Amino acid sequence: MSLRDASSALPSLAHRYRRLVEAGEIRKDASQEKAVAALDRLIVEISSSRLAAKSSALGWLFAKRQDRGKSVRGLYLHGSVGTGKTMLMDMFFELAPSRRKRRAHFNDFMADVHDRIDAHRRALKRGEAKGDDPIPPVAAAIADEARVLCFDEFAVTDIADAMILSRLFSALFAHGVVLVATSNVAPRDLYRDGLNRQLFLPFIDLLEEHTDVLQLDSGIDYRREKLSRLPVYLTPLGADTDRRMDDAWKIAMNGSAEAPVDLTVKGRTVHVPRAVRDVARFSFAELCEEPHGARDFLAIADRFHTIFIDRIPVLAAAQRNETKRFILLIDTLYDRHARIVVSAAAPPERLYAGRTGTEAFEFERTASRLTEMQTREWLETPERDDAPGGTSAG
Repeated sequence: MSLRDASSALPSLAHRYRRLVEAGEIRKDASQEKAVAALDRLIVEISSSRLAAKSSALGWLFAKRQDRGKSVRGLYLHGSVGTGKTMLMDMFFELAPSRRKRRAHFNDFMADVHDRIDAHRRALKRGEAKGDDPIPPVAAAIADEARVLCFDEFAVTDIADAMILSRLFSALFAHGVVLVATSNVAPRDLYRDGLNRQLFLPFIDLLEEHTDVLQLDSGIDYRREKLSRLPVYLTPLGADTDRRMDDAWKIAMNGSAEAPVDLTVKGRTVHVPRAVRDVARFSFAELCEEPHGARDFLAIADRFHTIFIDRIPVLAAAQRNETKRFILLIDTLYDRHARIVVSAAAPPERLYAGRTGTEAFEFERTASRLTEMQTREWLETPERDDAPGGTSAG
């Protein structure tokens, strides 16, 4: 089979995009169609480079090395929140013709990189590794695992990340890694006003050298349109409410697959059992019966813009720990202007059964905030974009 024949046989984003439009799941958008064409081009080039490597002399022996050597320009897709960037990247990731591919939230990826660097340094002290510079072996290991890297929410806010990105990605691109990323900002606006930003500028040059930069901005926030129509406080508990929560979750998933996510908070792991892009789903028990603290809730609020919480019970006065955690959780989500979708045993003002004490007084504020978070004004106000974890990508 020729390269041209193989390319024509590839599944395309354009076909899948048309099906979504015809089914009424999304609106046809010229800006999105331009991005679809760019991603389809990338699928063809990745496939062609793999076929060229396999068809070369002794390809069966040297395919992996040749595969790495092929230079395929990736794609940096930027635009405002809710324009469909993440949806398109998810479709690309599913169709990308590479067994070695990885999709990650950028902050999670960088946390993994720092863990690998620390592990290399510890191995060096034990005499189990060579070389004082951990970047080359870390980059080589990542390239072995993934030829295609897809990053959601590319936003550089940490100086420790900024200082190593140029060297890290120089090595990754040298290994033939292809980058596809979504961001709310153009490359030249990354790490704007950051400490020692001049040391970060070579990374921007590198990014523009190895990716095509495309703006996706139709002026319509499709995600907010959908989320604003969701029922956000469902009561009482029961099979019908569970079904309605599941229906709302399907709308939030927007055709993507859910998966668990682990957040690292001061060396500990906060497990998110169900997540799709920047939307997460927990049970009340998972959030408030387990020993979570303020940092855990902040990490969740900074990583996800919408939180689903299933089966909030009426809290008895004896459930002091659970009540305190729930108060802290809602305070945190409110402060970060997160959106919530919850199922509860009673309306907000009747969720706490205690009548006296500090919790009863504090819960009045919680009930008021739960009520405000159901209003159209709350749902239609853009989420905060100054969170430590960066902004959301649509």
